[in-house]
Amino acid sequence: MAYELVIRNGTVVDGSGLARYRADVGVIGDKIAKIGRIAEKGAEEIDAEGHVVTPGFIDGHTHMDAQINWDPLGTSSCWHGITSVVMGNCGFTLAPARATERELVVRNLERAEDISAEAMAAGIDWNWETYPEYLQALEQLPKGINYGGYVGHSALRTWAMGERAFSEEASDADMQIMADELRASLRAGALGFTTSRTFNHQTSDDRPVASRIASWDEVANLVRVMGREGAGIFEIAGEDVGRDPEKQQDYYGRLEDLAVETGCPITFGVASGRFPKGEHRVMLDLLDRTAARGGRMFGQAHAREFNVVLSFKTQIPFDGLPEWKELRTWPLDEQKRALQDPSMLDKLIAAAEDGSWTKGVGAEARKPDYDWIRVMDGPMPPYQTVAEVAAQRGVSPARCMIDLAVESDFEQFFLQPIANGDQDVVLEIMKHPHCITTFSDSGAHVSQLMDSSIQTHVLGHWTRERQAFTLEEAVRGLTLLPSTAWGFHDRGLLREGLKADICVFDPETVGPAMPAVVQDLPGGATRLTQKSVGIKATVVNGSTLIIDQEHTGNLPGEVLLGPLAG
Repeated sequence: MAYELVIRNGTVVDGSGLARYRADVGVIGDKIAKIGRIAEKGAEEIDAEGHVVTPGFIDGHTHMDAQINWDPLGTSSCWHGITSVVMGNCGFTLAPARATERELVVRNLERAEDISAEAMAAGIDWNWETYPEYLQALEQLPKGINYGGYVGHSALRTWAMGERAFSEEASDADMQIMADELRASLRAGALGFTTSRTFNHQTSDDRPVASRIASWDEVANLVRVMGREGAGIFEIAGEDVGRDPEKQQDYYGRLEDLAVETGCPITFGVASGRFPKGEHRVMLDLLDRTAARGGRMFGQAHAREFNVVLSFKTQIPFDGLPEWKELRTWPLDEQKRALQDPSMLDKLIAAAEDGSWTKGVGAEARKPDYDWIRVMDGPMPPYQTVAEVAAQRGVSPARCMIDLAVESDFEQFFLQPIANGDQDVVLEIMKHPHCITTFSDSGAHVSQLMDSSIQTHVLGHWTRERQAFTLEEAVRGLTLLPSTAWGFHDRGLLREGLKADICVFDPETVGPAMPAVVQDLPGGATRLTQKSVGIKATVVNGSTLIIDQEHTGNLPGEVLLGPLAG
């Protein structure tokens, strides 16, 4: 048998959760042809001695809808063993969008997901209007990894209602237009329908994104379209119920009833507060209760604190203060000189210590709590807080942040947690049988967050360092569980005949690398990136995409279509 690729001498962890074993993996075309001892030499060979060979990882929560237009590789996801992603979450998609109204979908995305309008204008060749046309356009784009997508509620609203989508409830005629486009999208290959009802999603002019104007009946009726079609997942960025028992009972009751009535799988993020008081258990109980009633519902678990990544190269908490605003528009070398001027520094520190802070929305920087802001001196915890380091240095916390930044030539990163403050609670959520670890938000919050490394964090921190999972359990959670939840039934396992999406890594060293700040968006806008360590190779559809964090030149990715396509 003539193998195009043989991965030799590795230890197979096949994604099922079963025990690892020694074997070679042979690939022909885009499929796994043999797992076992292979005598024949492959046209390409990867020596996996000392490494494990697993299915490629699957990330079910991204916003790479815009990025796919200008970044064929799918960075930073591709650097972390991720071979398939799901985009279009939280109601935000680039289709449907009429040629004369494209700025409406951009308005939904720009602030809520921190995706530059200028980058979208420069980097997207808008050659579609409907969602089926958008899927056809994706098929033509060069892709390193695989992409599946939902159709978003905010885009459906602006398609049906135009500018009215940001201020009015939908009429019966509007609902018919949305339902027709949703139905067509599902039949063309959309994985489902998504929406947002959270305060955290606002436009740049401080208005709710379009989906937040919708009544619950509008949302439920669109989910019922999927129920009648017999396909489609409903993903929701939920209502802001906080710890109010009455609000929780009302909202979660509506979700539970909708799942049972329609038969549609429903999914959403499950997290806890910075100071959790058991609110996550209300959501976990909802998942259990829905399953007991015959509905399908799964939570999306993060793998660590939800951290805003702070840096003088991106954003810092002081940016909104009047005394800092002008300084922060200067080139970094001029900022550095100013921060080394004692009189200027005293003025800036005084403002930072006694400033008037605006409320941050979503992942925007906010008033600093120095007992919580971490000094990121490595890619994985533990970290010291700014308050702790300031005490060691005998300076104020604000002065400490400034000094660390200047001393590092602004390379120093800080982490400001906004949720998931108790890591024991995070682990409880990750281990719940109706939760899947995902939720990177890759492609969004590009200068605010860097969670494309969730999968390597699971392997390095939770599996190797904390030993909270066996390697088999961890790999299953990153491969088979998401492939099953999102219906990618030809991926997520190493089995003969399945797609050859494969990751090869060293379990003794695998983990995230430190983030970096780059200006590589269309138009030169800034974003955060992050590579990994310990990953030897990533194979997508039988072709080697990444070797030792370097691109091979291959672009073998595909569009992953929903069950009604074709």
